Amino acid sequence: MCLSIRSETPFEPQAMQLLRDSHALMELLFPADENHHLDAAALAEPEASFFVAEADGTLLGCIALMRSGDYAEIKSFFVAPEARGIGVGKRLLAHAEEVARREGIALLRLETGDKLRAAGHLYRRHGYLPTGPFGAYRENGSSRFFEKPLLS
Repeated sequence: MCLSIRSETPFEPQAMQLLRDSHALMELLFPADENHHLDAAALAEPEASFFVAEADGTLLGCIALMRSGDYAEIKSFFVAPEARGIGVGKRLLAHAEEVARREGIALLRLETGDKLRAAGHLYRRHGYLPTGPFGAYRENGSSRFFEKPLLS
C-alpha cells in the first residue's frame, strides 16, 4: 500500500465522513460535556491545518494542527477502523510534528480520552508527556492531556 499524507479541506466528502465517524465514536464513549471535537468549519479557519492520509484514492485518517499562541494543538486525529494497526496514525502524527517544526512551533499539546488507550500509547511512544489542562480545557472525568517539546 502506498500511503501519502497531504493537506486537504475538511469539507472534502471523504474527510467529512472521517470527521463524522470520529465524532460518533467520541459521542459513544464520552459524555457530551467532555467532548471537545471541532467541526469542519473550525478546522478550515486560518489558524488550522488539516491533513489526510490516503491510499488508492481512499482517505484512511486525518489530523489537524490548531495554532494557539506559542503552541499548537493536535486535533481531529482519527484513523478509520479498517486502517488501524498498519502505521497510518504514526505517519499522520509524524507529519503534523514536521509541519509544526518547520513553522518554528516549539510545543505541541493535545487532549484525548481515557478510553482511547491505543491513542495514549501512541503519544507516549512518540515522546508526549502527561501534563495538566491547557487553554480552555478543565479537569473532568475522562480527559487526558499530553505535550511534546519540538525545539530545543
